[in-house]
Amino acid sequence: MSVLEAKDISFSYDHQRLFEDANMRLFQDDHAVLVGPNGHGKTTFLKFLAKELSPNKGNISWLNHVKVGYLDQFLALRDDQTVEIYLHDVFEHLFQLESKMIGLYEEASTSNQAMRLIRHASDIQDILEKEQFYQFKSKVDNMVQGLGLSLHVLKQPIAELSGGMKVKVMLAKLLLQDVDVLLLDEPTNFLDKKHIEFLIQYLNQYKGAFLVISHDAYFLSKIAKTVFAIEGKKIEKYKGSFDFYLSQKALRHAQAEKAFKEQQQLIKKEETFIQKNLTRASTTKRAQSRRKKLEKLVKIEKPHTKRSYHFDFPFAHRTGDVVIQTHDLLIGYDVPLLDPLNMEIRRGQKVALTGKNGIGKTTLLKTLLSEKSSLGGQFHLIDTVKIAYYSQVEAYDDHETAYRFFRGYYPDVEDKFIYQQLGSYGLDYDKCHRPLKTLSGGEQSKVRLAVLKKQPSNLLILDEPTNHLDDAAKDALIEALQDYQGTLILVTHETYFYEAICDDVIELYA
Repeated sequence: MSVLEAKDISFSYDHQRLFEDANMRLFQDDHAVLVGPNGHGKTTFLKFLAKELSPNKGNISWLNHVKVGYLDQFLALRDDQTVEIYLHDVFEHLFQLESKMIGLYEEASTSNQAMRLIRHASDIQDILEKEQFYQFKSKVDNMVQGLGLSLHVLKQPIAELSGGMKVKVMLAKLLLQDVDVLLLDEPTNFLDKKHIEFLIQYLNQYKGAFLVISHDAYFLSKIAKTVFAIEGKKIEKYKGSFDFYLSQKALRHAQAEKAFKEQQQLIKKEETFIQKNLTRASTTKRAQSRRKKLEKLVKIEKPHTKRSYHFDFPFAHRTGDVVIQTHDLLIGYDVPLLDPLNMEIRRGQKVALTGKNGIGKTTLLKTLLSEKSSLGGQFHLIDTVKIAYYSQVEAYDDHETAYRFFRGYYPDVEDKFIYQQLGSYGLDYDKCHRPLKTLSGGEQSKVRLAVLKKQPSNLLILDEPTNHLDDAAKDALIEALQDYQGTLILVTHETYFYEAICDDVIELYA
């Protein structure tokens, strides 16, 4: 039985057509993924399904009484809440029932209708037990720990959490909800390998349907039983694993290339014949006939090839030997996150900074950048250092565009240069002037990486730069970082990525 049918979906943003009569049907036990390059509409389509955005044309129908849970890659959290309050909101309706039950029992103690009140209270208690309300604390604890968060995080204000911890908290809340369908947009961002495995196990055991967007090929290969692929403004369905989809995609691409090549050869042959014979009296009729056939020929489009990107991180000048040095450095908020930290990073080192989510990787970077005060100890950056920094997250106002964002860093460059730089990452004129919040996560990441292209540095600090990027962009980023001549500090949860670039690993422990 299908729980969702999306029929004849068409959608354009400004002058860009994302979908044209696209269709999708999701069944109640489908374990499905939605794939496609950055900027081709994956997040947009998920927003259609979550009813947060409406298509220009078409209809989306959910089966009656189906409960849908949606994890938005850009979901905002209230910073004034604690994690515990945020998660307990899942059980708010049960807390209300409990409060009502307690009130009935109290009223029964002084009422002449005690039996009626007690029966009513007892019925509510049965509901609470059926919903496993009295096990909610252990449910919360197990989910929090399964996603790699320690239990003391429950008492922390959300404002104090790292980007990775916030994602885990949002994911925990969603998975605690009793829903029939999960819509997950980039759920593995910020998750390390251990907790990606936890999510894989959870999803494989999930009794309902899910539709997941991710650029993590390993993750997709472990969870997908059905693949929906955005191809030519349509959505094609592949019933099988992610590996099956890749093999079929490669086969179809090879067949399309062959068909295109053969047609081009035919067209060239026919055009040559027409050109030679059109003016000859004896062959002019044949030439005209062939020209008419050629005009009616349905042209095969040239198959889409994998987009190539070129990232560049220009080198400023040499520094002295020791670029960064710390002595008993304490980082954190009210209390230290780590033991006193002593480390030395030398000129030309490419260092991966690793450790579990919430351990303090981003906090350490912000401390070294003097964006946050230390709690004790000392650190020193060499005087000749010139830093280029890619932050884990970036907040944009509603009117911020890619053009304005780039212009804010470089007020004196010509417009032509900005459009060239952004265009090399797949952003045309219209996308340059759209609100950044409306671009895909991958497109937003590319805008921020494009800014660094004109920032000569000798110390490059990148905090989770691969989040939201497709494989083509990741490959290009690896190549650029391998070529970078300066010192590099890289934070990423993707092991294969930093192993391709970094010679040294600094792992942080509590």
